[in-house]
Amino acid sequence: MSLFIASAQAQEAGAPAGQGGEVFQIVFLVGLFVLFYFIAIRPQRKRQKEHAQMVSALSKGDEVVTTSGILGKIASIDDNYIVLTVSDKVELKFQRVHIHAVLPKGTLKSIG
Repeated sequence: MSLFIASAQAQEAGAPAGQGGEVFQIVFLVGLFVLFYFIAIRPQRKRQKEHAQMVSALSKGDEVVTTSGILGKIASIDDNYIVLTVSDKVELKFQRVHIHAVLPKGTLKSIG
């Protein structure tokens, strides 16, 4: 029977685990969170703040680009909605938050 089952042999007791490994793990996790904050969270909050300022500063007559890529001139503005004049007799209504960027004056005429 000893051919198939190896004899169990006791091993010597290892050295007791120290506290250095646990402290290292905590420091590593805190460092990882700080790195993630500076790489992902902080820049995203900055972009959100800049976008909110841009949307609040919109006014009638501004030339804008929507998030879907539609270019237009603001015909009227409400608390939550904007009416864009896309071409002659074509007006589209969008939510204010879907304005991607404000274009320099005269951009629509120079494009086409």
